[in-house]
Amino acid sequence: MAGPRPLSFFWEWGKNIICVGRNYADHVREMGSTVLREPVLFLKPSTAYAPEGSPVLKPSYCRVLHHELELGVLMGRRARAVPEAAAMDYVAGYALCLDMTARDVQDDCKKKGLPWTLAKSFTSSCPVSAFVPKEKIPDPHALRLWLKVNGELRQEGETSSMIFSIPYIISYVSKIITLEEGDLILTGSPKGVGPVKENDEMEAGIDGVVRMRFKVEKSEY
Repeated sequence: MAGPRPLSFFWEWGKNIICVGRNYADHVREMGSTVLREPVLFLKPSTAYAPEGSPVLKPSYCRVLHHELELGVLMGRRARAVPEAAAMDYVAGYALCLDMTARDVQDDCKKKGLPWTLAKSFTSSCPVSAFVPKEKIPDPHALRLWLKVNGELRQEGETSSMIFSIPYIISYVSKIITLEEGDLILTGSPKGVGPVKENDEMEAGIDGVVRMRFKVEKSEY
């Protein structure tokens, strides 16, 4: 009989990556979008995971690849239609994540009214840090996230600026998609998203908690 699956390697067995868009007002403004009354959701496949030590692959069909820095929430058990007041009981921990986005492709999809799959779901489009146990982050709404590209600060933000709180997101998502142990929810990106190119090095962190590094490489596909 198989033993318990370690959350320290969630990217090896976690099934679902659920992403929340437009969750920081300053990012909504920089993208020329509108703040909505409900979260914008999209999905990434588990093959989008890129743990630290592996490269971020720029798809061959992408001309403009952007970084989007996000706090990821790891689910510790199955959750279906969870009340907001109980939502944090289902959280096992956190990870710093990047929602790598083929921006030119996404812009084209938006113009045509098409889903964002080509822009958001390619292989290695979800780089992740080491797993951070829930106990190490007493308040996930009191964190500073930052990202540098080739040593230059590009993105920074406070999770206190989220439009939709983590308990609200978990409750909302679990009424639509049954969440399972090891599932990851990306909670949105603060302002400062921008382009990276082949051979760029990205370093990101949560102050006092975790850091990660990734290099951008060109995909042959």
